[in-house]
Amino acid sequence: MEIPENVKKRLSLPAEEYFYAGHTACQGCGAALGLRYVLKAYKNRAIFTIPACCSTIIAGAWPYLTFGAPLFQTAFETTGAVIGGIEAGLKAKGYKVKGEDGIMVVGWAGDGGTADIGLQALSGFLERDHDGLYIMYDNEAYMNTGIQRSSSTPKGAWTTNTPGGKKHFLEQKPKKKVIDIVIAHKPAYAATASIAFPEDFIRKLKKAQKIKGASFIQLFAPCPTGWRSPTDKSIELARLAVQTAYFPLFEYEGGKYKINMPSTKKEPKPLEEYLKLQGRFKYMTKEDIAALQEWVLREWEELKKKAEMFK
Repeated sequence: MEIPENVKKRLSLPAEEYFYAGHTACQGCGAALGLRYVLKAYKNRAIFTIPACCSTIIAGAWPYLTFGAPLFQTAFETTGAVIGGIEAGLKAKGYKVKGEDGIMVVGWAGDGGTADIGLQALSGFLERDHDGLYIMYDNEAYMNTGIQRSSSTPKGAWTTNTPGGKKHFLEQKPKKKVIDIVIAHKPAYAATASIAFPEDFIRKLKKAQKIKGASFIQLFAPCPTGWRSPTDKSIELARLAVQTAYFPLFEYEGGKYKINMPSTKKEPKPLEEYLKLQGRFKYMTKEDIAALQEWVLREWEELKKKAEMFK
């Protein structure tokens, strides 16, 4: 359907759609919405590589594809390496990579395929400073294979191998700070983003397009199936994750941190507002919630200090 020009001018996001109906994502899938935003940002100027994950299924099996961009489906652990291979191939053929009129090479992988299985290839991609973008869509578990915990699963969460119940055997480790590991490589650009703040996400995608070298975005993408949350609450959950400072929005560029929140002086909302909407946290005791709240606020204060240092 053709969108009238006067309507386009009122939109805060690009009007064109490159992610088509008929895909196999679950209702309320944050990953599918995030992928839609990436396609809006880069239109037909991107090549994707996606490893084994939910998005492999969402994209469709060959010869079918649910979005308007070339796709290379690859092994679980190789996303970072394949980004570099595609980039090198394009340059060998004389194509421009990155920039306003260049081709964006995008790795799109979940937290399991990034924080765990793909961490070595991600490190290589960053260290070699390839002209590409690695996006980790973070739904905090291995959702495609049955909701097993990953190193990005938060402490206190239920998964199928941290089941909770009478023995209270929930996830015991704190969430791995993948963005901190990325920043330790001193990349050209790194950022966090959320599906609840699409304008901020697309702005960061555009910035990653302009900056030469390796870029990384960690995208917060709720999974109603794995989080045991209502399918119509994904945006609210993603927004609360930011408002409680559980998943703050910020950028790292040129050695400096910049927080992308309305106000760093405003107190974050209580974490319990975020937790109570998800069945995966139902086994947490008051002591568990207090411990997680303390961790969130401590991490938030550390981030504010980093940003203040470079003002």
